[in-house]
Parts: sequence; structure tokens; C-alpha cells
Amino acid sequence: MSTIVLVIMAVTCIISYFGLNNTALFEKYKFNVGAITNRKEYVRLISSAFLHADFMHLFFNMLSLYFFQGVVTSFFGNIGFVIIYFGSMILGNLFSLMIYKKQPWYSAIGASGAVSGIIFASIAMAPNEISVNFLPGWLFGTLYFGYSVYMMLNPKQWDNLGHAAHLGGAFFGLVYSIALHPQQAMSNVLYLGAMSLPLIYLGYEIFVRKRIG
Repeated sequence: MSTIVLVIMAVTCIISYFGLNNTALFEKYKFNVGAITNRKEYVRLISSAFLHADFMHLFFNMLSLYFFQGVVTSFFGNIGFVIIYFGSMILGNLFSLMIYKKQPWYSAIGASGAVSGIIFASIAMAPNEISVNFLPGWLFGTLYFGYSVYMMLNPKQWDNLGHAAHLGGAFFGLVYSIALHPQQAMSNVLYLGAMSLPLIYLGYEIFVRKRIG
């Protein structure tokens, strides 16, 4: 694992720890539609990715990042990893902002958008080289996004996770991968298609049925 990945994981863990033990810090830097649109606190588009709801939420995101980061750094290098990670993070939160723009109370936290971009970029390059809990990487990715879509369409009052950010982040990771390695990505189009099914369904619910927003 490269130094830059270790640094991102370490910083995320440290800030998440402080956020879990400091309510004022947590509230100041979490993603919140009203704070971003009304008070122009755009730092929340990035800072929210370094906060987590609890240690299990943090562990799951960092574990997913650990499993998929290797392929991304081998194909795109450290700079490419940083571009995908932060690009997915920002686009994921911008997508959330668009979806929930009429709900100023909406809040979310977590590195899910950034990790989603890494997952999609990894599967685009090497869908069968990764195994997560005995599941092929592409199948894990499909279940990961399927769960995100389900939670978006069936929100729970207690759930403060940024499920919408998963989808924007996944889109960035996919587009970046295709742009840099189109032949490699297209050779794995069936796996990418399977992972995209939940996202396509969500698009239908958002833009056709107007179910969210």
C-alpha cells in the first residue's frame, strides 16, 4: 500500500475519532445542504468525508478502500489515485447537493463517495483480481451500490450516511477510468454493467418518477 493511501486512511481515522468525541466539530464540518447553499460553507464538501457516524461506518469504508486501492494505484499511480479519490468525493457531495437542494436540513457524513470512485475504477481495470469476503470484487461492488440505492429510496430517520454520494463518486471513478484506459475498461463492460444496474434504477426513480428531492 502506497504512502499516500496510508496518509489518507490515517487522517480519516484521526479526524473521525475527534468528530465522534466532539459534537461541535462534527456539526461544523458535516455535509449539510442549508449550510452549504445558504452560508456558502463549501469546505463541507470535503470535510464531511473525513467524518463518520461510528467506528463500524469508519471501519467498513477504510476496509473497502484497503481492498480496492491496490489496483487503482497500479494502473493510475499515486497522483491518479488522489484525483479519483478527491474527485469522487467532491462530485459525490455535489450530486447529494443537487438531489436534496429542497431539503436544507439534509445532512450526511462519510468517505463513501470517494471510496465508491475507487471501487468503480478498480473494477473497470481488474474485476476478477479482487476478492472481498470471498465475493468477487465486481459482485461486492454491485451489492454495495444496491444497498446504497435501497437506503436512498427508503430513508431511515436514524441514518446519517451519505448514500447519494456513493453514486456521484462511482460516476467519477468510472468516467476517469474510461478516459485514461478506454480499451481496458471496455473489456470489462459486462462487470461494469452489472454494477451500474442499481445506479440506472436510481436514475429512473429520480428523473422519471421524481421520487427523491
